[in-house]
Amino acid sequence: MAKSALQIARAGYKAKMPKALTGNLTIKEGDPTQSVADHDDIRHLFPNTYGMPIVTFVESSEEKKYPAMNVGVILSGGQAPGGHNVIAGLFDGIKRLNKGSRLFGFLLGPGGLIEHNYMELTAEIIDEYRNTGGFDIIGSGRTKLEKKDQFDKGLEILKKLDIKALVIIGGDDSNTNACVLAEYYKHKNTGIQVIGCPKTIDGDLKNEMIETSFGFDTACKVYSELIGNIERDCNSSRKYWHFIKLMGRSASHITLECALQTQPNICLISEEVEAKKQTLDDVVNYIADIIAKRAENGDNFGTILIPEGLVEFIPAMKNLITELNDFLAENIEEFSLIKKIKYLTEKLKPENAAIYASLPENVARQLAMDRDPHGNVQVSLIETDKLLIEMVGRRLDHMKNEHRYVGKFSAQSHFFGYEGRCAAPSNYDADYCYSLGYAAAILIGEGKTGYMASVRNTTAPADEWIAGGVPITMMMNMERRHGELKPVIQKALVDLNAAPFKKFAADRNTWAMKTDFVYPGPIQYFGPTEVCDQPTKTLLLEQGVE
Repeated sequence: MAKSALQIARAGYKAKMPKALTGNLTIKEGDPTQSVADHDDIRHLFPNTYGMPIVTFVESSEEKKYPAMNVGVILSGGQAPGGHNVIAGLFDGIKRLNKGSRLFGFLLGPGGLIEHNYMELTAEIIDEYRNTGGFDIIGSGRTKLEKKDQFDKGLEILKKLDIKALVIIGGDDSNTNACVLAEYYKHKNTGIQVIGCPKTIDGDLKNEMIETSFGFDTACKVYSELIGNIERDCNSSRKYWHFIKLMGRSASHITLECALQTQPNICLISEEVEAKKQTLDDVVNYIADIIAKRAENGDNFGTILIPEGLVEFIPAMKNLITELNDFLAENIEEFSLIKKIKYLTEKLKPENAAIYASLPENVARQLAMDRDPHGNVQVSLIETDKLLIEMVGRRLDHMKNEHRYVGKFSAQSHFFGYEGRCAAPSNYDADYCYSLGYAAAILIGEGKTGYMASVRNTTAPADEWIAGGVPITMMMNMERRHGELKPVIQKALVDLNAAPFKKFAADRNTWAMKTDFVYPGPIQYFGPTEVCDQPTKTLLLEQGVE
């Protein structure tokens, strides 16, 4: 395999981790826990894994003996930088507990478990992937583990390989599935443990015990480098407005973090738009007004950050999408024959029809044509950046006719998504992920199941980080999914009362009028710790460090 100079150099990087994980340790158990909501329902669904205590690993002088065991690992869902280091930490951890332990990777996600596709991960293989991006060591997939026949099919191969524990590396849905699987295997008395690890670049899997999901740090740094590059180009030519859409359908954490790192002229936060019950017109007016004010100063350029899921957070748009989903689910055959936007407009409620009619034709068509397997609008395919460019352009033309705008509007659109998912992990993510994998190994050695590996206090130097495990049921509540109430890990949206958003809100008016761009540059792997090991602005502000 050909390697770049950076890959060769990174292969020798030794991930830093909490001091408690480097020697003998014992576990400290806290009080019994409860779910974030719907206590009775979650307790009823998870009688064998509900209420377990938070566990923390602490240094000990006593040496423990652990039996050799075979462990399985699955990469589930979309990629996130650092996944390979989770597996490396898991491998090193189980080998340290007992050199006879073995690690098996199930190929292409949870489907590999069901279809019995696997490979043994040896030291030679693991060493090829340390500190690298991507999930290509075993591949990933989005098969959901939620049905009894899937659990039983997986059990067959686990027993055949004498696997005593399974680690699922994934986001909120994947870890919900891990919790369901842990409960099922405990109920069936199979002796198989299930441990989760928190992954998602979107940053929406976090709570008081999970400070951040892995990959968020690296992805935001990659996007911020690109945004900084565009800002510098923008400030050089001084003739374009750049509309930049960023990943994050369910939450705006990426957009907020990138704004804190780069100081754009305009940044939209979906959760604020929803909280203020803003319409699409409100959003367009907000952008157009800032563009007009900058034009008065002769500044016909700027950058705008837009979260991928913005459209779904605009209450009126959400109502329109809901009605479209319901109507097309019942009338898809008739619509398939006609495929006319006018036909849909006539069938919708007047308030939704008016919004639908106001949309650019290509967006109206996307809302009607592009459906996911469940028949719902594929919001991620809506080109929100281009939608806003067209609508803002119209508004500025109107303002010009009223002599309220004197500038020239030229726009460029961008979408940064896949560019950040498989980047080589930052030092922070390399260290954090390795520690998560190692913590998962300790949880397995201590006989735990239904836990998520946890590493906290990560704004401090790595040897001061606190490692342990959190019961997954502690994070769960009941939500309606496809018409049914189901137990799921509660998503963490941007908190408008928390320090990161408050910092952004305090500064955005200044950024709007001044060209006060920040250029973060590429991720640094070698050099001063304040340059190379700095966590996200979000985490620093949340922890009161900045």
